Amino acid sequence: MIEKIRLAAGFLRDRLPAAPQVGLVLGSGLGELAGQLEQPVAVPYGELPGFAQSTAPGHAGRFVAGRLAGKPVLCMQGRLHFYEGHPMQAIAF
Repeated sequence: MIEKIRLAAGFLRDRLPAAPQVGLVLGSGLGELAGQLEQPVAVPYGELPGFAQSTAPGHAGRFVAGRLAGKPVLCMQGRLHFYEGHPMQAIAF
């Protein structure tokens, strides 16, 4: 699992404009907050090595990085759920 985390973290690090200081999980009703980020960079979950794609209705299923109130932020625009058929290990990852 550690190697899987390192691979995914490196993939994101190579695509993000800055190291995030804040992480936000945007679930149902909160996904639109990602649209308020300045200079957004989006990475769909399906592109991230080892990361499952979200299929929950209303969840964009992507990371969005940018600036919010001057701070570098990384948002999860949607998340994975057990009811989607993902094992708990994939949800925690």
